[in-house]
Amino acid sequence: MYTIGQVAEMFGLPISTLRYYDKQGLFPNMERVSGIRKFSEAEIEALRVIECLKKAGMEIKDIRQFMDWCAEGPSTYPQRKAMFEERKAHMEAEIMHMNQALDMLKFKCWYYEQAIKDGSEDRLKALLPDRLPKEIQRAYENAHH
Repeated sequence: MYTIGQVAEMFGLPISTLRYYDKQGLFPNMERVSGIRKFSEAEIEALRVIECLKKAGMEIKDIRQFMDWCAEGPSTYPQRKAMFEERKAHMEAEIMHMNQALDMLKFKCWYYEQAIKDGSEDRLKALLPDRLPKEIQRAYENAHH
């Protein structure tokens, strides 16, 4: 069993966040001793899932829905799977957009490194859009989708 302070330190979260999660019903079976929250391995594992879902952009109300489904048992497996499929698709789309932005940054870093060496952009402009070095060409094309 862990105290709220120990769990806050373990996860790098403010104590107020853990209290908020508890008030939102995310730790339905948490034990209390004289009103003091005691976190078991079950709450620690729940917190790992909560933090993962938060990082995936899920709102607390949806996380609470997931926890409710878990408490309901196996009949909710299809709903839980659908929730994770939707989140996965959302994350994959975000990653694709971030990779496009990263490729633009890679291209621009290369571009200005060359412009600094050349003292101008003249040679580089002549290479656009399809005569760039292979790796830079791939980054350029992905960034311009």
